[in-house]
Amino acid sequence: MSGNKARLQAMRDVEAYVPPAHSFDESEAPGSVFGTNVFNQAVMQKRLPKSVYKSVMSTIEHGATLDPLVADAVASAMKDWALEKGATHYAHVFYPLTGLTAEKHDSFFEPTGDGSALAEFAGKTLVQGEPDASSFPNGGLRNTFEARGYTGWDVTSPAYVLENPNGNTLCIPTVFVSMTGEALDHKTPLLRSQQAMGEHAERILKLFGHTDTKKVVSFCGPEQEYFLVDRHFFLARPDLMNSGRTLFGAKPPKGQEFDDHYFGAIPERVLGFMMDTERELFKLGIPAKTRHNEVAPGQFEIAPMFERGNIAADHQQLLMTTFKTIAKKHGMEILFHEKPFAGVNGSGKHVNFSLGNSELGSLLVPGDNPHDNAQFLVFCAAVIRAVHKYAGLLRASVASATNDHRLGANEAPPAIISIFLGDQLADIFEQIASGPATSSKGKGHMTIGVDTLPVLPTDPGDRNRTSPFAFTGNRFEFRAPGSMQTVSGPMVTINTIMADSLDYVATALEASVAEGTDFDSAVQALLTEIITEHGAVVFNGDGYADAWPVEAEKRGLANLKTTLDALPELITPAALELFAKYKVFNEREMHSRYEIGLEQYALTIGVEARLTLEMGTTQILPAAVRHQTEVATNIAALKAAGVEADLAPLTEVSEPLGALRSALASLRSALAEEVGHSAQAEAEHARAALLPAMSAVRAASDALEELVSDDLWPLPTYQEMLYVL
Repeated sequence: MSGNKARLQAMRDVEAYVPPAHSFDESEAPGSVFGTNVFNQAVMQKRLPKSVYKSVMSTIEHGATLDPLVADAVASAMKDWALEKGATHYAHVFYPLTGLTAEKHDSFFEPTGDGSALAEFAGKTLVQGEPDASSFPNGGLRNTFEARGYTGWDVTSPAYVLENPNGNTLCIPTVFVSMTGEALDHKTPLLRSQQAMGEHAERILKLFGHTDTKKVVSFCGPEQEYFLVDRHFFLARPDLMNSGRTLFGAKPPKGQEFDDHYFGAIPERVLGFMMDTERELFKLGIPAKTRHNEVAPGQFEIAPMFERGNIAADHQQLLMTTFKTIAKKHGMEILFHEKPFAGVNGSGKHVNFSLGNSELGSLLVPGDNPHDNAQFLVFCAAVIRAVHKYAGLLRASVASATNDHRLGANEAPPAIISIFLGDQLADIFEQIASGPATSSKGKGHMTIGVDTLPVLPTDPGDRNRTSPFAFTGNRFEFRAPGSMQTVSGPMVTINTIMADSLDYVATALEASVAEGTDFDSAVQALLTEIITEHGAVVFNGDGYADAWPVEAEKRGLANLKTTLDALPELITPAALELFAKYKVFNEREMHSRYEIGLEQYALTIGVEARLTLEMGTTQILPAAVRHQTEVATNIAALKAAGVEADLAPLTEVSEPLGALRSALASLRSALAEEVGHSAQAEAEHARAALLPAMSAVRAASDALEELVSDDLWPLPTYQEMLYVL
């Protein structure tokens, strides 16, 4: 397949790959390791004094303020448990605005006067830490010379022990804030937004007669798509190493057009990686449930069970870290970039959202007769109102330079935010728009025509994979988030816009009841109002169709195609008022997120542009020149021998080679331009100048890849990376 020496060696190494030896006892019972490295409820109940355990659980389940007096007892028990697990250090784990995970490790052991060491871990150490905050993105919240930041224990997310061959570490999920209490992380606003949403959901539940219930929280089940490539190929691609995506690469003869990879038999090597990974996830209490091949060759997916929103976000970060570690163990590299390969599907991270608690379950379960389920219809209507009113904020929550490659393509939801309800719910809300709903489309039955097969029940409506916000039976699936981003951002937005809608609904119903209106009549009037005012956001059709953007514009739905179109939604007066009202972000925090969004966009494209220039100049151009020289030498030799020579091969390679030189010169010029020092100016320049220049370099390079002799081409090809595992 390949003639280049480095690529041939990579192919030989792939062929000679031997799976790593098992690191566990093969007689181990399936499922027995689940949660074994987690300081969970069962461990706390066994190790904590009864009064301390009750106090901690009251905070977790009912949102009670954490009693500072319990911290010492929890810290002592947590330390003893961690030491028994082989931990030598502890770390406050937090999630700065890089979108990645951060941690600072401290030893349990402190020297004593007699020359020995004693393990210490006090309550104040558990509750609060102080890592350096100066070098993380902050969007103007901190001056560069100001270093102090604080971490604070999130008691609702359990601590865990992270294993390493050289020693284990107790990891404590925390928030990360400045001295002024402003959020420098993703967890703080997630907890704030969840609290705000729960407060107003509980007001509605009281109106429906639920007077003594546990705290309502949001739940999240994030599906994770990813690519795997052999590590030898990865290390031979500077673009993959530095930017996470291929900046060059001609389309292979075979892509995904046969759909033969989708849900196909999982390759043995990949399955070994998956099983190894899942065991580590189980030990950390992460409920990995589903694994399968995705649409593109080399692409796969994992889906966990639903969890409380902030725990799901923590677990997502931990899942990505674990995946990277285990992939290397199996000689592969995992790619979380939204579009690592052009011409095949990219990867998303679908955020399945619901709200409820352990007593009532999900409040988005319609039941057998949804038209009679007023409580469900009220919560569903609140979602419709929230998504319609704040569609721009939802779009901004998934905006990034990397996700711009995916959103709007015929593989992912369009940049137009709409809701899919399905036939059953759409019919019910159509009835509500003109009066009370009197019926629900029921489930059907499917007769396949094979006597040995049972009659299968069918749902009352199909699914829609082109919708960005789709109802899927007992939850809404937000399909626009990118595979590389934290789920906290989208969850913060969903929680906050839901807090606003639930507040609106509760206030309207409370006022109607206070005025003496019959509750059922008040509900009916409210549902009619919401679907009339906000029904334009409901769309059950094909989101990929050319007609949809035209229809969406008629409905007044925004089409924010790029990150720079979407980010200004964060600092509109309505957005600033919304987040301040529910105490999720103050105005400074909102502007910081806007500034960071611009900075990250410009930085991402800047790195890619410099990589494109470097690889184009030092790898692709020399290879093409060598090929051109060989062709020219051959032609000259033929002429010298008196043989008529065909000049077409020389012309074929010379034209794209000239285009490559010209494109590289343009890119070098664009990179050298002075554009000012504001984040806005740099981001605009990246979009207007760098991206087109990079595209021109790639077009010329990809044309050359199809012409240059294979033994001269310096980079692993798509054909090799996507199919050799």
